[in-house]
Amino acid sequence: MAKRSGGSATASGWTFVGRRRELDQLRKVLDRGRWFFVKISGRRRIGKTSLIRQAMGETSRKVFYVQIPDSDETGVLTAVRDAMDVFEVPVETYARPRSMHDWAGIIESMIEDGYAVIIDEFQYFNRMGLRPFCSSLQAAVDRLASRSGEINGGLIVLGSIHADMMAVLDDRSSPLYNRITDPIELTHLDVASLLEIIDARTDGSLERLLMLWNLFEGVPKYYRDAYEQDVINADREDLIRQMYFESSSPLRGEADNWFLQELKGRNDMILKYIARRPGQNKAELEHSIAELTGDSSKDVSGYLTALVEKYRLVERRQPIFASKGARRGRYYVTDNFLQSWLSSLKSLVEARQFRPTETLVLEASERLKTAEGFALEKLVRTIYQERSRSKVPGFQLSEAITGYWDRAGIEIDLVACDKPSRTLRMATCKRDAGKLTADVPNFLNHVDRFIDATPKYQDWNIERFAITPELTSKQRIRLERQGVTPQDLPELVEPLRAPSSQSTLF
Repeated sequence: MAKRSGGSATASGWTFVGRRRELDQLRKVLDRGRWFFVKISGRRRIGKTSLIRQAMGETSRKVFYVQIPDSDETGVLTAVRDAMDVFEVPVETYARPRSMHDWAGIIESMIEDGYAVIIDEFQYFNRMGLRPFCSSLQAAVDRLASRSGEINGGLIVLGSIHADMMAVLDDRSSPLYNRITDPIELTHLDVASLLEIIDARTDGSLERLLMLWNLFEGVPKYYRDAYEQDVINADREDLIRQMYFESSSPLRGEADNWFLQELKGRNDMILKYIARRPGQNKAELEHSIAELTGDSSKDVSGYLTALVEKYRLVERRQPIFASKGARRGRYYVTDNFLQSWLSSLKSLVEARQFRPTETLVLEASERLKTAEGFALEKLVRTIYQERSRSKVPGFQLSEAITGYWDRAGIEIDLVACDKPSRTLRMATCKRDAGKLTADVPNFLNHVDRFIDATPKYQDWNIERFAITPELTSKQRIRLERQGVTPQDLPELVEPLRAPSSQSTLF
């Protein structure tokens, strides 16, 4: 397939893509002419600094940026003084700080003079030796807020460790609690933005979208790394080798550095187990961990709660129509990159000193193909949600699309609900088209059992779909003869690629 044109890259390099909603929000903050205190949060490499750079490149206001090191007070003050020199902050107006209290006062003076003061890695102020700075900053923030209409500058703080950012800014005991004027949380790039990257720098195939989605999900830095390593359009094995197995591989230590920073050595065994056994419920996890460790007293429940609520590295997914407190929740690693690393790559990358690299790369490739089955379900759910949110003609969601399962053994990969039209769309979703065809009779049996078990939906319009990355015309005909509607990624994503030619096949 020929490359499509797109806006994610140019002949000279990479360009900013996506984030239109967040960029508009930040522009409005900068343009409204009064005091602001913005929090920008999100996982590592998600594009927080790039968003700031893009927004600040469009404004004429004075900017000061500093990245806080994971260090003590001396290290932080050294970084601040160096940044003031780099940004040519006039020393005759703003003396270089000798203490953290000094620095809080300098921040206040700069903001009074119209600066946008940007502090990156703000979560490090949750470290014991740096916490007093938050009290000094609180006093400055409160004085600025009391004169909001007179102040044209403001403070923007960025952070990537969720638990520490919560402790610094959102905990009731924190000095800075309830001081934020504008929170912005960056999540993964949407599929429409990823398609810009895929179309601009690859062959544009949807198999490649699935492969890269499984590895990187919507983290722009990883796509850029693959582009800069010249493997974003390479064969699967070449991409895996270059990104993970070489001495210069950019992602070899990325996952460990990220989640070990979050967990600080706690909960990591359970996180790894969930990655390798996705979709287990709490009882199954407790039994498995007890067998693995020989310790049946281990508090799996507490660890799961922390992983879900405090660190947000794990999600507890409920079947569609279940109440929030139902005991049928299943656990999954939230982030595809971390999921792929823990389930398919970590142990193989660590073995590269003892086994041939080519053998390890081939084994990693096979593992990742298996993992793409779970990734495909998540990708299809995401596409359905984006299409519904963008009001693409066709099926509109009235609640989040997810799967269905119950104690009677009914299992349906995806169920989408459109209450106004009283329509349920149920789908079997398989990475391999041959396996999809073979699964149809079992899928139809589970749909019939669902209808029998839930009388309230028996008079609804029940649609039966079969979804895979790509279908031939012969495969479509075979599926239709089996009583299901075939659907593949090309028809699902086309309206996201070209909104002016929206399809109604959805």
